Amino acid sequence: MRAGFGALASSTAIGALASSAWAKKVQAAALSDQDKADVARIEEYLNGITTMRAKFQQVDDAGNIAFGMIYVRRPGFLRVQYDPPSQVILVADSIAVSYYDAELNQLNQAPLGLSPLWFLLRDHVSLGGDVTVTTFNRGPNVFEIGIVQTDEPDAGTVTLVLGDKPLELQQWTIVDSKNQAVRVALYNAEFGVKLENALFRTPEKKKGKG
Repeated sequence: MRAGFGALASSTAIGALASSAWAKKVQAAALSDQDKADVARIEEYLNGITTMRAKFQQVDDAGNIAFGMIYVRRPGFLRVQYDPPSQVILVADSIAVSYYDAELNQLNQAPLGLSPLWFLLRDHVSLGGDVTVTTFNRGPNVFEIGIVQTDEPDAGTVTLVLGDKPLELQQWTIVDSKNQAVRVALYNAEFGVKLENALFRTPEKKKGKG
């Protein structure tokens, strides 16, 4: 599968697409006092994540399903590795997002700041200011929060689903600039684990191939 997380690294034209005039059209959700308190709790929880290792299931608009492992080390580092037969790896090295398909020996890169998930990898996660909360819903022990980058709305939207009591990140849905949606559900997530530097090494194309 070459879709999904690849949307994080295939947005090289995003900066040119966004404009201050368009950014002004971003509509923030109308939040009650309880909503604001819960958003503040979620922000504090996300800032408390230093490292994460989890299995994931990814489903795209066409119903394609893929599995793999995801590793996060804040600030700035991410690795997504799909299970075989896929040979796709995605790595954020705190500067850029690299999407490498070993089968095609194809490498695409984009600035990390243009990734829809950049807000999660930042040194300080803020659900306000340069990030706008556009939707907020609650159910029995669950929250759903939709966000966009305030000044770069064309970079895509992210909708997080978190369990409550205790708070735990369970899944997210990314809708990219082409309105293609991908849902990623996390399983067996471990937080605060030691992750080796090699996991976040930028992939390189193989010489003499492709």
